[in-house]
Amino acid sequence: MRLLKEKTSIDFLSATRRKAALAISVLLVVVSIASIATRGLEFGIDFTGGILLEVGFETSADLEAIRGNLAAAGFEDAQVMYFGADNDVLVRLPPQDGNATEIRETLQDTLAIGQDSVDLRRVESVSPQVGKELTEQGGLAMIFALMMIFGYVMFRFQWKFAAGAVAALVHDVIITVGFFSIFSLPFDLTVVAAVLAVIGYSLNDTVVAFDRIRENFFKLRGVEAFESMNVSINEMLARTLITGLTTLLVLTALLVLGGESIGPFSIALIVGIIIGTYSSIYTASATALLLDVNPQDLIEPVKDPELIDDLP
Repeated sequence: MRLLKEKTSIDFLSATRRKAALAISVLLVVVSIASIATRGLEFGIDFTGGILLEVGFETSADLEAIRGNLAAAGFEDAQVMYFGADNDVLVRLPPQDGNATEIRETLQDTLAIGQDSVDLRRVESVSPQVGKELTEQGGLAMIFALMMIFGYVMFRFQWKFAAGAVAALVHDVIITVGFFSIFSLPFDLTVVAAVLAVIGYSLNDTVVAFDRIRENFFKLRGVEAFESMNVSINEMLARTLITGLTTLLVLTALLVLGGESIGPFSIALIVGIIIGTYSSIYTASATALLLDVNPQDLIEPVKDPELIDDLP
């Protein structure tokens, strides 16, 4: 027990703290799901289909005038917003019928009304069918990743650990996506890629923690499961914090210096890594404890040959 006291400095998994962490997680997940169900997501052109233009003007742009010019030219339901500075504008249009080259020329002429010059920096066009396929494939990619992770962790450890790992990953995905819904941030394929990266990052943290827990289950004989987990998490705490902080430093630099187009990707990773670090400490281990994981779950049953021979 002296070894246990020397190694444990923070009591992460006491009954009180587990309940508090569970309440916080449930609250965040419920709020995220409610926001996704009611507010939805600001799907980017990758999913909705349509035309996306990034336009640069020499002087400050008048958004109301641009909307009026587009409506007069037959481009209804145009979404016009500033894209950083007040002379940079992002225009989103629903799918348009007709020749793509002619549509682009008409848009450039329309946007140039009342302006000395217009710089079409980026023009993207996606059909509604492609957007629908990308939505389905993005969702299937997440589901497939979670199923494969469950199988891997169950093979590597035990099904109770696998359930904890998948619960943590589902928790991370829902909260990260819910963050985008609550704050109405654009959700496109780069965000899906970031969410998949968060799954990998969170899983790595969880597997490393579970590996140390498995070792300590056998090293710390006669110690309750949650106390052994506390020792393991404290032993891995420095590594977890250093990895998380250095990654967040890089992502913060990417968010600040990478420009508007890479912003949603950076935000998704920042939110996901913060939530993933929390869930690898609390959600994954707490779920395994809720399923009554113990050292005996990791011991393979040994068949006694003599008892087998005595069987009729």
